Amino acid sequence: LAGFRLTTGLVVLAVCESPHQRLRILYAKVLDVLEQIPKNAAYRKYTEQSTNEKLAMVKAELDVKKLEGQLQGGQIEELTLQAERELSLGRKMMQWKPWEALVEEPPANQWKWPLSSSLNDFSELVEN
Repeated sequence: LAGFRLTTGLVVLAVCESPHQRLRILYAKVLDVLEQIPKNAAYRKYTEQSTNEKLAMVKAELDVKKLEGQLQGGQIEELTLQAERELSLGRKMMQWKPWEALVEEPPANQWKWPLSSSLNDFSELVEN
């Protein structure tokens, strides 16, 4: 029973009994979702690279403690939670499609500060 833990020491985060298998499955699912996103989308490029690196580490390192050190994301259960959240985000990105063109052009001065002189009177911003 060397290396067996009864608890993570983290509230509401149970010990993962088969972390390598769980992470391989999650990372594969993330990569499947990313394949549906255009190749030139920044989210796909960077997430795909990161996920492939993590998946390679999971396949190469059998020792959980060493793997935790290599992945630098906390305990293996935290890494699993992060992978689940990445999968969820990837699915949301598929719905949001942030890589598509804007529906309308943004205002020319949307990123300028201070606001235009007509808005300097804060009473105009407050509804009565």
